[in-house]
Parts: sequence; C-alpha cells; structure tokens
Amino acid sequence: MNAPEWLKPGLYGAAIGAILVVGVGFAWGGWVTGATARESAMTRAHDDVVAAFVPVCLDMAGTDPERARKLETIRTATSYKQRDALMDTGWATMPGSVDADRDIAQACLKGLDLDAS
Repeated sequence: MNAPEWLKPGLYGAAIGAILVVGVGFAWGGWVTGATARESAMTRAHDDVVAAFVPVCLDMAGTDPERARKLETIRTATSYKQRDALMDTGWATMPGSVDADRDIAQACLKGLDLDAS
C-alpha cells in the first residue's frame, strides 16, 4: 500500500499537536490527574469538617464551669504549647470522639480571645 506524500507530515503534525495540547492543558489549563483531584477533595473536606467543629469547640469553652482556670492555663502556656493545653481541656474532643483533634484545637485557638477575660 502506498500512502500519499502529504500523510506523513500530517501524522507528525497531529502527534506533535496532541502532545502540545496535553502539555498546555496540564501546565496552564487546570487539568489534573485523578489522584491529585482526590487529594484536593480530601484536603477540602478535612478543612470543611474542622471549620464546622470550631463553633462546637467555642461553645464547649463558653459553657465550661472551669473556663477561667482553663483559659488561664492556655494563656500562660508558650505559644507552641497552647494547642496542647487546649486539647487537655477537652474542648477539642468532639462529641462521640475519644481523642482531641489537633487541627480543631488549632482552629479553636484562633476563635478564643485569649487577651480578653
């Protein structure tokens, strides 16, 4: 079978064009692989769950009868130990959970006004 002369450059052009489209799509077009999409979705879901539980943490802090003492303990802790101090109060332990959540504790610290009261 004899192929026309124009077929070979046409096939090369199509192959190079396809490679360029894929390269541009992944580099600037916002295309991602399935694994990257799953990882991004899991990160966003985790961040949303943490954000949803911060009001629960703040409510638990607001209704705790020992609030003043616990806030003083958190306030006097060094900045990098404040999250652990908040976790020890139990405010970052969500209902139905056994252990305190570090990410919720960190987010809850931002919501607590440690300079007031």
